[in-house]
Amino acid sequence: MAVRPLDPRSLRWKIAALVVLACCAVAAVIGLLVHRAVAERGERTGRDRAISQLASVEREFARTGERPDPADLASPAELPEPLARAVAGLHTPGEYALWYDVKAPNWYWMWAAVPVGDGRVLTVRTDMSAEVRSLQLLDRSMVTAALAALAAVVPVTVFATERMNRRLRHGSRTARRIADGDLDARIGRRSRARDEIAEMSAAMDEMAATLQGRLAAEKRFTADVAHELRTPLMGLVTAAGLLPEDDEAADLVRTQVRTLRGLVEDLLEVSRLDAGVERAGLDEVPLAELVAHVVGQADGGTRLRTVDPAVVRTDPRRVERILTNLVANAHRHGASPVEVVVEGGRVTVRDHGPGFPADLLADGPRRFRTGAVERGRGHGLGLTIAAGQAAVLGARLTFANAPDGGALATLDLP
Repeated sequence: MAVRPLDPRSLRWKIAALVVLACCAVAAVIGLLVHRAVAERGERTGRDRAISQLASVEREFARTGERPDPADLASPAELPEPLARAVAGLHTPGEYALWYDVKAPNWYWMWAAVPVGDGRVLTVRTDMSAEVRSLQLLDRSMVTAALAALAAVVPVTVFATERMNRRLRHGSRTARRIADGDLDARIGRRSRARDEIAEMSAAMDEMAATLQGRLAAEKRFTADVAHELRTPLMGLVTAAGLLPEDDEAADLVRTQVRTLRGLVEDLLEVSRLDAGVERAGLDEVPLAELVAHVVGQADGGTRLRTVDPAVVRTDPRRVERILTNLVANAHRHGASPVEVVVEGGRVTVRDHGPGFPADLLADGPRRFRTGAVERGRGHGLGLTIAAGQAAVLGARLTFANAPDGGALATLDLP
């Protein structure tokens, strides 16, 4: 199944999503580090400012004995509890107690306190709102910058991956052409890139070339065997014809010779189909009469039904060959009754046996393979020839199993 470029499951969008996640992670880590560093610096600045202010008012209080205006004098009980605990923890002269009082969103104060004797504490507080606002502005700026970067990075990533996606799509199209029978199709080297895609493309081309060579060798072998067998077979046919007519052994020999002759003729026909030299000779054919002739030549137990049969322009010899093979396959591998239905330009052949095996339904007929054991023995060329002749005619031959059992072959003539 092909994946469209705009499909969110396509590789370009997956790569874009990974880039977005990576950018967001990097932006989050960097933003967190910058936020913490600026926050610590602002808090340190506030502490220094509070301590400097407290030291100044402490000197003035020591000189005048009166409370300076920026400061407060209070007992420890009057102080906020966190600041009171910090003051209680002072043991060294010259130390100051500090407390950062935060009540978001508008209350940010840095407190500084020092005991001045008589159980009183001198305190000052410094407004930290400016530092907090600067930090919030920095956070918003970092978020805006990250979003702007993503807005630029995502399109660039999508366009940058398009070249890679084109190479992958070209490879998948070539693979489908090979699967459809075009063994000359190759991916080739469409760029100077030396990456995993180029390596995969080279491997697929090598695989296709190897497959093409093996199939060509198989076809040559089939054709060579058929031609080599033809000459001695003609001698066997002639010799069998000279045997006595009323001899049981002679009848057995003639039967086996006819079987062997049919197999050789099938092999020759397959080799011609493989070579692509077969051409259809078209003519106007009453389909019902042609099918009736095929059914009349078949074994007993074949039923024929016609529904508004058509006159089709086709090659009658090839249609007869296809239907003969389908009916013979139904009798050989299925079970009676065998039903043939002509409807317009469509012919269906159905038996009441175990049906076609799963591998034939999935992959089509294959030479020298008869499928499931329950469908009997044979050399597996009948359906292969039928499919090949249908391709020569430009017809459509499909295989299925009927819902209530039995194999169902359908020939749609153009």
